[in-house]
Amino acid sequence: MSTFKSLHILNYRIWFIGALVSNIGTWMQRTAQDWLVFDHLTEHDAGAMGITMALQLGPQLFLAPVAGLIADRFNRKQLLVMTQSVMALLSTGLGILVVLGAGQLWHVYGFALLLGMVSALDAPVRQTFVSELVRDDYLPNAVALNSASFNVARMIGPAVAGILTVAVGPGWVFLINTVTFLAMLLSLWKISAASLRALPRAAPGKGRIREGLRYVRFRPDIVVVLVAIFIVGTLGLNFVLFIAAMVGTEFGLDASAFGLMNSIMAVGSVAGALLSARRSKPRLRIIFGAAGAFGVTSGLAALAPDYFWFGVALVPVGLFALTMLTSANGYVQTTTDPVMRGRVMALYMAIFMGGTPIGAPLVGWVANVAGPRWSMAVAAASGIIAAVIGLVWIIRAKQLRLQFNKRARGLRQFRLVSRMGDKGNNAAGDQNPDDAV
Repeated sequence: MSTFKSLHILNYRIWFIGALVSNIGTWMQRTAQDWLVFDHLTEHDAGAMGITMALQLGPQLFLAPVAGLIADRFNRKQLLVMTQSVMALLSTGLGILVVLGAGQLWHVYGFALLLGMVSALDAPVRQTFVSELVRDDYLPNAVALNSASFNVARMIGPAVAGILTVAVGPGWVFLINTVTFLAMLLSLWKISAASLRALPRAAPGKGRIREGLRYVRFRPDIVVVLVAIFIVGTLGLNFVLFIAAMVGTEFGLDASAFGLMNSIMAVGSVAGALLSARRSKPRLRIIFGAAGAFGVTSGLAALAPDYFWFGVALVPVGLFALTMLTSANGYVQTTTDPVMRGRVMALYMAIFMGGTPIGAPLVGWVANVAGPRWSMAVAAASGIIAAVIGLVWIIRAKQLRLQFNKRARGLRQFRLVSRMGDKGNNAAGDQNPDDAV
């Protein structure tokens, strides 16, 4: 399978370029905002960072049902123009306050909450808009390339933000982000509405939100993916908090070192996304295997003796985190009925991002009380727990048993085989069991 095959489609290529530029600006703002809270407005208070993250991501949890229904009901291109424009205005407002020296911690909290409310609508619309740009058989590849774009931006944005924060201050970084939103708006303007795929939309009427929840309830394969994503998303993916605490508190370095470390981890994230783009179909075993590997590598990062080895350890952390997330996103999208996709993806995003209001303050408290290394140990435990839950579900749902082959070597001696000696039934709907597992 060609890693970049979706880029051969003009509409997707336009979208990809606009999203890449906008994502770079977004990562610049995130890095500058987190360092503003951590170093300028507080004295290295990881708890305040956790509160900021909770306010920005919390609305995902509460607004997800409505946002998903809106994504399924209305014109997604027009919705994106609206959300991107509002986010540009919010970035401008916060930037002006900080540049003028009037920015206070409560201002950051307020703008984080407003941005989170707009992002709660933007996220499911962005996720499902991709399915209007490419055919269903291209969708896993397009989803993976979206993740690659996001993480290429994560390589560039934090490093640039770290340099600019030291050189000119975080306020100017926010204003630069405003300009990058124009790239997304321009790409949306260039995409021809007539050439978009016409997908079924949710009919008006009562009970449409409950309909989406009921659909997920009867898809146990999606439920177990959501459970795993919630555990890791809540306790394991607070990367900005982990890195800021390790860099600022454990190693005593500045914003440029913080930005560089975010970029280093993004190298692994890009690799994970591109590896996922090569797979024709997302599989459950990849999701849960990557979750376990994420847990192990996070534990190694927690033990890193210095800044250099911490950076080395973060590369595989990023790789396995993005392998897990990209595979989970692709699996949920490609196995969900198109008319339900917006609501299901809104639930996915709510569970993925909405756990942060619970996890970020908790992990920040652990970092303050026990130290940054223990906060990363929490992340390690989350990945391992998610992997165990997923593996147990696969074994039970597929009626598998562990077989020992003495002729093989190493880990190849062990493999899972069907108890029934056949393929059995599939919880994933239209996929066959091999596709699901």
